[in-house]
Amino acid sequence: MRTAPPLLDTHGRVHRDLRISLTDRCSLRCTYCMPEQGNEWLARTSILTLDEIERVGRVAVAAGITTLRLTGGEPLLRADIVEVVGRLARLRGPAGPVQVAMTTNGIRLPELLPGLVEAGLHRLNISIDTLDRERFRELTRRDRLDDVLAGIAAASASGLRPLKLNAVAMRDVNADELADLAAFAVSHDAQLRFIEQMPLDAGHTWSRERMVTREEILDALSARWDLTPVPGRGGAPAETWLLDGGPHSVGVIASVTAPFCGACDRLRLTADGQLRNCLFSTTEFDLLPILRAGQRPDDESERLDAMLRGCILRKLPGHAIDDPSFLQPARGMNAIGG
Repeated sequence: MRTAPPLLDTHGRVHRDLRISLTDRCSLRCTYCMPEQGNEWLARTSILTLDEIERVGRVAVAAGITTLRLTGGEPLLRADIVEVVGRLARLRGPAGPVQVAMTTNGIRLPELLPGLVEAGLHRLNISIDTLDRERFRELTRRDRLDDVLAGIAAASASGLRPLKLNAVAMRDVNADELADLAAFAVSHDAQLRFIEQMPLDAGHTWSRERMVTREEILDALSARWDLTPVPGRGGAPAETWLLDGGPHSVGVIASVTAPFCGACDRLRLTADGQLRNCLFSTTEFDLLPILRAGQRPDDESERLDAMLRGCILRKLPGHAIDDPSFLQPARGMNAIGG
């Protein structure tokens, strides 16, 4: 396949990161993501197959995507997850081999991590919002804290670095645990990344008043450590600070109060083949008709490439959460992909 021009939008942003959701299903039911009951799951016939994921990945990597991040739902629920990682890790683009990363709740890591590492997984992000068992059960509606902690321990022992732990900061839920969560990450040679809660819950119950802001997070951490900002953020979603001069650090993803849209280099592919140019987009670009048309490989690749570029050209300058006209996406976070 010929090398394609960069994936450039009308605001000068070159796109290098594709986040691929493998499923909308999850082993937890986090209150800020999905309801406990009544979920309308994607039809199994609409879920991208292993071959379809690889074909989209190949076109994206040829166009300059350098990182493929596997998300969900919970990506480790895919029965073919090790093969997905292996197929994608073998892709090469203009800059060389692609980097394959994953965001997971960690529950199945102890059994699957050796195979994932052998298949070519490069990086892991693991979600952990609280260290308190009862809070975890209330927040996730599942009593699985020990399983998540075992997954984090396995990741820490694996040597995959950088290892990042994600926590959504929530008022009256875990706001009093922020420093403890950061210390827990340090004890596992990981970086804790705090995330401002965003309007992406399936129940559309988000409110700004319950959100813990970037400044509140930093104030809580400053009570325990001296924070030194790390320059050179680039297109990364997290601002980073060294803890007491390093080597350990902490990150904050402030999508609401300090959006980083001007440097965004990400696209998202849902588990049912919908391409999205923003986490908060209300428009999707359907790749399934292309992938299932039974056409020649070269023709399919050209059509997929054109769809990628058309999606990016329609990307807005920002998500406009603070605009009165902002509309929350119809899909919840589990159906969009993290």
